Amino acid sequence: MVCLQEIKAGPDDIPLTLFALEDYWCYWHGGKGYSGVALHVRKDVAPARPEVSHPAFDHEHRIASTTVHTNLGSVTVASVYVPNGGKDFPAKMKFLEALRDYAASFERTGACLVLCGDLNVARTDRDVHPKERKPRAIGQLPEERALLERIIAHGLVDVGRTLDPTNDGLFTWWAPWRNLRARNIGWRLDYVLASTTLAAQAESCSVQKDVGTSDHAPVMASFVGPHGILG
Repeated sequence: MVCLQEIKAGPDDIPLTLFALEDYWCYWHGGKGYSGVALHVRKDVAPARPEVSHPAFDHEHRIASTTVHTNLGSVTVASVYVPNGGKDFPAKMKFLEALRDYAASFERTGACLVLCGDLNVARTDRDVHPKERKPRAIGQLPEERALLERIIAHGLVDVGRTLDPTNDGLFTWWAPWRNLRARNIGWRLDYVLASTTLAAQAESCSVQKDVGTSDHAPVMASFVGPHGILG
């Protein structure tokens, strides 16, 4: 499955070569020039087109989810793009609070959930290069971090950090100036948060630092089930 964020395009703006990728069910959820998420599911994971839905708190095309049936059981995967908060910090906090309640609803039922995407919060100081640490910078504020911890506390695991617990250079975003990406002076803002039972099957969760032209790097997780791998 492929989850994209900040696509800044509506379905009519997507080139035909991307709109329907071979071997994938493709779903684009966005508007021209701002925000937006996408969710693409391999057809060998879902033989029939899966239903894609949006929680009630979705606004500005910021979350799309689908449930697939895998060798690891039924898994709901959500592509999430949390507001940056620079222009409207209360809206960011409201979205994070709703995301917390969303995670809690899965914990209550025991259903398996994966939240993938740009959460726009660096979880701890370790997730920000020392040169970028600013106590009052949005994305590093205590109240944001506390809400992210409450989301994770509802039966989720930060897969990337769990598999690489002592890496002080584990970043996914670099400001696009002063050659910061090449110097690895960045922040970790992009996550794969998985329900405990699924996270226990995680084989890897790596940052593809040298892939793409975005100021974010892709994060790729693989989970090993009894009959193979769900990537």
